[in-house]
Amino acid sequence: MGWWEKLKEGLRKTAQLLRTDIRDLFKREGELVDDAFLERLFELLVRTDMGVQAAQSIVNEIDRKYRSRVVQLGDVLGEIKTQLKELLRQPEVPLSLAQNGPTVIMVCGVNGCGKTTSIAKLANMFRKEGKQVVLGAADTFRAAATEQLAKWAERVGAEIVTGPQGSDPGAVAHRAISRTIESGAEICIVDTAGRLQTHQHLMRELAKIHRVIGKQLPGAPHEVLLVLDATTGQNGISQAKHFTEAVNCTGIFLAKLDGTAKGGVVVAIRQQVGLPVKFIGVGEKPDDIAAFDSERFVDALFEGLEVPSAA
Repeated sequence: MGWWEKLKEGLRKTAQLLRTDIRDLFKREGELVDDAFLERLFELLVRTDMGVQAAQSIVNEIDRKYRSRVVQLGDVLGEIKTQLKELLRQPEVPLSLAQNGPTVIMVCGVNGCGKTTSIAKLANMFRKEGKQVVLGAADTFRAAATEQLAKWAERVGAEIVTGPQGSDPGAVAHRAISRTIESGAEICIVDTAGRLQTHQHLMRELAKIHRVIGKQLPGAPHEVLLVLDATTGQNGISQAKHFTEAVNCTGIFLAKLDGTAKGGVVVAIRQQVGLPVKFIGVGEKPDDIAAFDSERFVDALFEGLEVPSAA
């Protein structure tokens, strides 16, 4: 599948939720926009996990434009699509690459968020661009994590630096960057152990790794990507806030988008956290990664729906 097909497939469950529920609002040819209609619309928008704030904003705009009027399905879909594009609009924020020397990307997230697979996708993307990549397996807490990352490194053609289980993750990050400089590689991606955002001592450890990287290579890490599991929905907001406080995250990698009907969480992230969504994961294969494009994201959500061309 091409990029567009993968994106549509990744958003299929969320799109089906919108398609089924919004059409169910229309029991006849047209519907009167009254309190009951707006309340039902609000409830179904919240079910996509876009958040109360975004859902209310969309409903308010439909109320303002159509109150006491009979609307068609296409009118409502068109308005939702227009408002979602407005809510998701973000400046284009490409990956920050170092002007001189290697670019260091630190990757963090909670347990089971899809971090290792997301790192493999990033490494594969850089390899396809012709860049040399070194992975730092600084998740020394779980031996399985290092083994899994090593398999991905071999598969995508990246070098990997590891350490014994239980060793200092900061030391592994340090050696990975040293190896990157020594080999002349352009990219170093540092993995970190999954941790709950509420465990303060683990968050302090994460901050220590960040400091070690910065001391070794001024200006690094150039990116701190937080991997969020799209299936967790609103819990991702809490994760984004806590991780950003600890290590100043620069962007989101939204993983497992293909497994959820909660794709609306992208809207909530933009509204409540302000971090740019830089990449989305739309499958399990190394190529199943897409740079986030808010316009195309919304277009994919509404593909095949009866939306007026002016929307």
